[in-house]
Amino acid sequence: MSANRFSIVLGALLVLLLAGIGVAPAQPGPIRIGFVTDLTGPAAQAAKDMVNGLTLYLDEIGSQMAGRKVELIVEDSQGRPDVALTKLRKIVEHDRVHIVAGVLFGHIGYAMAPKVEEYRIPALFTVAASDDLTQRLKYRWVIRTGWASSQPSHPFGEYAARTLGYRKVAVVASDYAFGWEVVGGFQRTFEENGGQVIQKLWAPLGVMDLSPYIAKIRRDADAVLTMIAGASTLQFLKQYEEAGLKARIPLIGGGPAVDEALLPSMGDEALGVVTPLIYSGALETPANRRFVKEYRARFGKVPSYFSETNYTSGRWINEAVKALGGNVEDREKLLAALRKVEIADAPRGPVRLDTYGNPIQNVYFRKVERNREGELQNTVIVTIPAVSQFWKYSPDAFLRQPVYSRDVPPCRYC
Repeated sequence: MSANRFSIVLGALLVLLLAGIGVAPAQPGPIRIGFVTDLTGPAAQAAKDMVNGLTLYLDEIGSQMAGRKVELIVEDSQGRPDVALTKLRKIVEHDRVHIVAGVLFGHIGYAMAPKVEEYRIPALFTVAASDDLTQRLKYRWVIRTGWASSQPSHPFGEYAARTLGYRKVAVVASDYAFGWEVVGGFQRTFEENGGQVIQKLWAPLGVMDLSPYIAKIRRDADAVLTMIAGASTLQFLKQYEEAGLKARIPLIGGGPAVDEALLPSMGDEALGVVTPLIYSGALETPANRRFVKEYRARFGKVPSYFSETNYTSGRWINEAVKALGGNVEDREKLLAALRKVEIADAPRGPVRLDTYGNPIQNVYFRKVERNREGELQNTVIVTIPAVSQFWKYSPDAFLRQPVYSRDVPPCRYC
């Protein structure tokens, strides 16, 4: 071969080689999850449980989904809507996350949801329970993987009237949207089944001295319903017992009042409290026993519902990513895949979404008892399967009513 011909052939080979290099598909980068929660402030323990639950799941799968590495970016919203919006902007615009997740307080969820819609980015609100996030406001890009505030309260109000036989219930609860919605759902079904809410005492969020409110509780009540949020509930239970009421008027509550995030810090004052929630660390199922064992080994405590909802949310994201073959860059397809996920064997039980983006799932009535090791636990005494956020009402009829608030339903028997 002549030198001239050799040069031509070599040049052609180089052109082909360079062309091949030019069209070789680039390796996809990591799947980035932006996680916003309240790591400082009165809900810090719950927020830590949230991160721990998701971290445990990601570690189990080697931080890989559909062959792509997963990068978790955690931001502290400090319980402040303005900070939460700043952190949302940071993870979406700077970190270029593919999915937003987390969100603890309901008022933070209400602040973030409109911005999520503006960004058109899939967001899994794993804890924020504000009813209207998946009801009247119809946020397309928001999916809730936890629960709606009034969801467990609807069956519980019926149970309190029909099974526990209470006729008059007094309420002591935190004065903000979550407390109103937990109480509202209970009051509606309790009164529809013959009961009467005879008193509503609203305590400022975060107040630590609950004795002035306890002193006002009507002594003719058959039971007291409490939903004091965060660490304040520890003080409420102690002061309720110190007032001599524990032995006289049974205490029932919203689920988080005695959640496992706080239960290890409680004593005998919590014994006997009955609450409804979507999860209990004492659930006797194979999936939950395995989850509790692994969580204990890793973090030295029983998982709370904050832990479980985020552990299950990690799996939720993974199922959607696998269905897409890892193509999370197409936000519309990712949103559609997230909405189709159903998990039959989550630690809490079977979970699927309704058309509004809220889980249909079991609700458990739990009673605080001591287990064989002497630890406090939420023993499951009743399971209500496949509970919708609309309970037994048609969605259309339910949504024609105003959202539960401080004065909805009105306290007709106060």
